[in-house]
Amino acid sequence: MQNVRRQSRDNIELLMETSWEVCNKIGGIYTVLSTKARVLQEKFGEKLVFIGPDVWTESNPSPYFVERKTLLKSCGSKLKLPYGITIRVGRWNIPGSPQVILVKFDGVYEHLNEIFGKMWELYGVNSMNAYGDYHEGCAFAVASAIVMNALADFLKVSPEGVTAHFNEWTTAMGLLYLKMIHPEAATLFTTHATSIGRSICGNGKPLYDYFTGYNGDQMAWELNMEAKHSLEKTAAHQADCFTAVSEITARECEQLLDIRPQVVTPNGFEPDFVPDSAKYAKLRKHARKHLLEISSALKGKKFSEDTLIVATSGRNEYRNKGLDLFLDSLVRLEKKGVKDVLALILVPAWVKETSAELLSALSNNIEVKEAPDFLTHRLNNESYDSVTCRINSLEGEGKLKDNVSVVYVPCYLDGNDGIVNISYYDLLPALDMTVFASYYEPWGYTPLESVAFGVPTITSDKSGFGQWILSHFVNALSACGVKVVGRSDSNYSEAADEIANQIARYSVQTPTEKKEAREAAAATSEKADWKFFISAYYDAFQVAAKRRDERQK
Repeated sequence: MQNVRRQSRDNIELLMETSWEVCNKIGGIYTVLSTKARVLQEKFGEKLVFIGPDVWTESNPSPYFVERKTLLKSCGSKLKLPYGITIRVGRWNIPGSPQVILVKFDGVYEHLNEIFGKMWELYGVNSMNAYGDYHEGCAFAVASAIVMNALADFLKVSPEGVTAHFNEWTTAMGLLYLKMIHPEAATLFTTHATSIGRSICGNGKPLYDYFTGYNGDQMAWELNMEAKHSLEKTAAHQADCFTAVSEITARECEQLLDIRPQVVTPNGFEPDFVPDSAKYAKLRKHARKHLLEISSALKGKKFSEDTLIVATSGRNEYRNKGLDLFLDSLVRLEKKGVKDVLALILVPAWVKETSAELLSALSNNIEVKEAPDFLTHRLNNESYDSVTCRINSLEGEGKLKDNVSVVYVPCYLDGNDGIVNISYYDLLPALDMTVFASYYEPWGYTPLESVAFGVPTITSDKSGFGQWILSHFVNALSACGVKVVGRSDSNYSEAADEIANQIARYSVQTPTEKKEAREAAAATSEKADWKFFISAYYDAFQVAAKRRDERQK
């Protein structure tokens, strides 16, 4: 009998995973799902379906979605959905090409108050003080849950054959709604960063020195985060399996959400995203040439081909992502005897338009009239954008010397930004090294992407990836292509100096030594292949099925 029950828990007839970033590239969760997809596809085949928001139009179609109306038995035109919900069915244009459903959820908004009342009655979710993107996330999440239930019924999946996976607070309402209408489903909830933990850091509060003294509920009230925190915490407790992407985040959940995740599911990477050596060399040559041309026009100086190009990228969170620390480390390079360094900040901001002067300068092979400048695109908020203000301050005070030049590319690198016109992955080969000195980083995809492309990186011990490096490798660029710098609430200056030291040391290494570091970086990334990390998700599916069976009793 026990073997029969174990077999039933293994029998996933329909695995559905939803996120705001399915076919919608915004941040790191897109990378998690899109790189994980092929491994899941190989195991589950057409039993796997991703569900994302249909926020696209005919004039602005998703570059990641290929519509295929005949998939899933042509369910796009046959599902009977309430609230004016509509769907499109197709393939996600990534390795593995998994099935995907995009959900139009506008009609759910007018029913949200009723749904919020029901969620308070059933689960105690407090949506009273909701604002901002809370309603948008909940409308999409509820619509996704309705689609999941309808699809399972349409495909005649047995009630207990459904496994549904929800990512981040933006889909948490969907988990609760599905549990209400399809209680037999095994549900999983993954937090990639707690909303309250991110908010504590984003508001300049010291997370680490006082970590054990923080109460999530109290901080949610203080920071006006009650609705998101309540929803996220409730989903974590109500899910059949709650997971977090690193041990750092697991401890954060335990402290702030009052629950320890049942499984830690670290983020892997899909090697198919990395070009072969011949293409890599071409990408490196082309991207370096273009970046140096752009920088020469902006800065009013000619950059040689052997200029050390150092970059940081990711979400625009000035303190959380260590953008402040990166800039302050550059100031210290003056005393390190470093030759030319070109520091790129590849972080999207509130772009107004491309720099007309820069476009003209590039077209005519001249310098920008107002050189030196540092912005490739003009911003709507240049007078109070944190990165812009800090660069202006450093340059105005003469703290960035001639050997260090900063260029700020404040847009998504999708290949169509109007200036760089090279996608991020095609730009990565051009870099000599990267710096991701995050203060708050549950995992850290940007340093993992960097080493996957053979670019040595400096990261911090406050990232899940950094902790993984410390647990498995010798902490040195020469040994594994990664240097993990310690961060705390009281060692900012020391961390900035250590980053500067690492950049300076790398800059004077021989071509052979740099080549060895690049090879070490690539070898490290191979240990983070999804084929090694995906087993944690399979464990999570088992936990979800077992706990579902137990509550069904």
